[in-house]
Amino acid sequence: MIVVEDLVVEYLTQGGERVRAVDGVSLALRPGERVGLIGPNGCGKTTLARCLNALILPSAGRVEVDGIDTRDDSRRVELRQRVGMVFQNPDNQLVAATVEREIAFGLENLGVPWEQMQVLVEQALRQFGLEQYRKHPPHLLSGGEKQRLALAAVSAMRPRSLILDEPTSLLDPVSRDAVVKSA
Repeated sequence: MIVVEDLVVEYLTQGGERVRAVDGVSLALRPGERVGLIGPNGCGKTTLARCLNALILPSAGRVEVDGIDTRDDSRRVELRQRVGMVFQNPDNQLVAATVEREIAFGLENLGVPWEQMQVLVEQALRQFGLEQYRKHPPHLLSGGEKQRLALAAVSAMRPRSLILDEPTSLLDPVSRDAVVKSA
């Protein structure tokens, strides 16, 4: 379960002024729930999402994932294994030379045995319709294909919670439906 209590996130501008991006948000996300955050650009949706796996730490309030406080440095790796995140722009998280290596990258970092990794990569390629691109460099994919690859790579790691920041923004209607059904 993810629990957010009285979350406040502030940034300093270049001029030294404090700007509040998130102000007093509280919520509880239970296993199996699907929750959508809706609001105008700049209202703090992405900032809140990044707080859920400790990419951004609270200025005040707290965020806990399965009882782990996101401010606990000693458990940050464990926390990020529990909460996967797909960014709005997939280019910000794709790092490998081929599609299949991209999916394997996170699994390698988790220490997944080779045989199990191969199975998980194949499942992700199939689930997200990327089999024909397995040997392609990610930078040559279309925007929608890159988004599906980012989803495949994070999903392959089997996080307990999956945070998606505008995951369908680059997808055509058919791909959008597939993502909604599989996420």
